[in-house]
Amino acid sequence: MQTVIRRCLTMGAESQYSDTLRSSKKCSKLRPLKITAVGDGMVGKTCMLITYTTKQFPTEYVPTVFDNYAENIIMDGQEYNMCLWDTAGQEDYERLRPLSYPNTDCFLLCYSVGSRSSFENIASKWHPEIQHHCPKIPVILIGTKTDLRLSQNDCVTRKKGKKMMKKIGAVKYLECSALTNEGLDTIFTESVRAAIKRPRQNCFAFPFTQCCK
Repeated sequence: MQTVIRRCLTMGAESQYSDTLRSSKKCSKLRPLKITAVGDGMVGKTCMLITYTTKQFPTEYVPTVFDNYAENIIMDGQEYNMCLWDTAGQEDYERLRPLSYPNTDCFLLCYSVGSRSSFENIASKWHPEIQHHCPKIPVILIGTKTDLRLSQNDCVTRKKGKKMMKKIGAVKYLECSALTNEGLDTIFTESVRAAIKRPRQNCFAFPFTQCCK
C-alpha cells in the first residue's frame, strides 16, 4: 500500500464542538474519511492520536482533547482525506461529546488494557452511546497501553478483547501502545479500510443528531 501524507488542517480543541460543520467542510475536496476516537477518559486516546500524527510520544502536557487533524492518504490507488477526531470521556463532556459524531465513517472504541473499568464500560456505556447516535457506522475496538502488561499482572488479555469485539459486533480488534509506537500505523490503516467499505451518502447530519446512514 502506498501512502502519501500531507497536513492540511489543524483545529484547536477549544472550538471542536462548535465548529463541527465548518471544520468538516474545510477538510478537503477529496472524499473525507472521518475517524472518531471514543472511550473513557485517561485510556490513552489523545496520546494515541498525538503520537500517530506527530511521530512523538507526548512527555509533558497532554490535553483533554487534541487538535483535530487531517492528512491525505492513498489506498489501493485512490486518494482520500483522513480526518481524525478526538473526544473527551469525562462526565463534564457528556452533552457536548455527541456533537462530534455526525459524519463519522469509523469509530475507534478505546479502552486501556490496564483498566478493567474502562474495558467494562465499552459494553455498558460507549457502544450503546455510539449505536444510539450512529447505529450503522463500523467500529474498531482498540486496547491501548499494551506496554502496561510488562508491569501489571491484572491487565485485560487479548483473548478477552477479541471476545468483547464479537459481543459488540466490532469489525476488528486491535491493540497499541503510544509509548512504544506499537500498532499505531495498523490502527489507522485498518480504520481507513473500514471507512472506505462503508457506503457513503451525500449528506450532512444537522442539527448534529445522527450520522449519515
